[in-house]
Amino acid sequence: MKKHRIPVTAEPAAEDLAAIDMEWPLIAAELDVLDAEITMFYAEDHGGPTPLDWRRLRRAEARVTRAAAELAAGIAGPHRAA
Repeated sequence: MKKHRIPVTAEPAAEDLAAIDMEWPLIAAELDVLDAEITMFYAEDHGGPTPLDWRRLRRAEARVTRAAAELAAGIAGPHRAA
């Protein structure tokens, strides 16, 4: 069976890479929320989430809020700590 592959002919433009770099603090913060949520799901199998699990989730959500506000205000920069 022959597979049809579409060749990639264009690389991301410098503007695209700059936009990703600018949004990276928000992306990283959202990944932290996802990681905390996964931990919460697994905790259900072991007696439920601990207070530390809940704290970790709240802090991750707060980081998303801060990163989104900074991005909207235009003060987020490349590799800025979230």
